Amino acid sequence: MNRLILSNFAMHIALSSGEQQKVLALLQQKMVDKRTFLVQAGKVDRYIYFVNRGCLRMYNTDKEGMEHNICFYPENWWACDIVSFFKEKPAVNTIQALEDSEVYYMSLSRLEELFLEIPKFERFFRILTQNGFDLYQKRISSNLSKTAQERYLEFRKLYPGLESRIAQKHVATYLGITPAYLSMMRKEKQL
Repeated sequence: MNRLILSNFAMHIALSSGEQQKVLALLQQKMVDKRTFLVQAGKVDRYIYFVNRGCLRMYNTDKEGMEHNICFYPENWWACDIVSFFKEKPAVNTIQALEDSEVYYMSLSRLEELFLEIPKFERFFRILTQNGFDLYQKRISSNLSKTAQERYLEFRKLYPGLESRIAQKHVATYLGITPAYLSMMRKEKQL
């Protein structure tokens, strides 16, 4: 049951069995129904989430009410509006479940407790933040300099198999194109 999150930690830090038990005791777990909001723009993000099963998305809504997907969080990914969570400020983005999902989650106070009791978790979350920032920079550069087809190929590489699980409109808004253009592009190039 806890295998995925423990293997996620093991990607960057080695934990003793006691440390594993400590972190598992601090984490909470819940089932989230499809379309449930975990974070809403304008409200403070109180938790950092680990997706054990399912898929979440982070999106921003523009002044015209159009949604723009920023990131997807399938299994084995961490999710939060990082500025809202760590600075306890209102979120600018929304996080919503795209599928029925199972998540582990932790509050900032529990995370700070974990940092004090097992300092190697500061290393883990620093690496996680660095990797997230790297992904964010690549995404911005890609949106500014690459074609829709190139962005689509990057999406497929970053999120293998995800497009068969989520609505085409979500893939399209992530790519910055319409669902009709995505459909046409897939047919023309047989991507």
